Amino acid sequence: MIGILLHLAGPMQSWGIAAAFNDRDTHRYPTRSGLFGLISSAHGHPRTTPLDARWDKLVLTVRIDRPGVRMSDFHTVGGGRRPEQTVPTSEGKRRSLDTATITSRRHYLADAAFTAALEGPAEVITGIAAALAHPVWAPYLGRRSCPAEAPLLLTPAPIEHAAAELDHLPLARPAPRGKDKTTVSVEFVLEAPPGPQEEVCRSEELPDLPSSFHPHERAHHDRRVYLHTRALPAALCGGYGSDYLTALHTYLESTTS
Repeated sequence: MIGILLHLAGPMQSWGIAAAFNDRDTHRYPTRSGLFGLISSAHGHPRTTPLDARWDKLVLTVRIDRPGVRMSDFHTVGGGRRPEQTVPTSEGKRRSLDTATITSRRHYLADAAFTAALEGPAEVITGIAAALAHPVWAPYLGRRSCPAEAPLLLTPAPIEHAAAELDHLPLARPAPRGKDKTTVSVEFVLEAPPGPQEEVCRSEELPDLPSSFHPHERAHHDRRVYLHTRALPAALCGGYGSDYLTALHTYLESTTS
């Protein structure tokens, strides 16, 4: 298998797994369904397009660089408008003036940053890399109001052992204070248990394995992930903003030269 590396960061992101209309949640790290939505958008696939069955073979590994801060946004829709401009009911009718306003609460991760490795068959990964390098529609982080910051695709040319690179790629976080702190704890989200010599923090089941994005036939299955914390060298901490981009550029240049 070959793979690609993705930098998933932006002012806001939202990775819902149990969202109802009036309460749109977010998980604390990127979901498989959210990432596949990003990839589908880059390909220019409408929501009615069947998912590529070959994507089932892809293996996703996520490194949590910065967990971010949870935020909530209160929304109102349709208030104070004429009946024909309000949100229709499920029967296609219009709401009365006193019920026309619909409220919802939407949850986000602010200032979070993740690095993801996506591995799979060469022909599939190559196609995904090409789509992300020249996306038809702008990639977004779980919700269209959450654009991804650049660079999104760290490896325009797929590489071998992409997941292993997560132990070496600069971290999007500041270095710890104190000269005696030579390592930092970094959490990884794996789709298979780590080796027996490594301790698994815990595992959890997520309803984020998509089988259809069709607006009227959305379907997801459960998958189990393993959350594992490793100690990485503190020297990998690249800081924020331009400092991180400089560290990232230096590393990528050294690995491709």
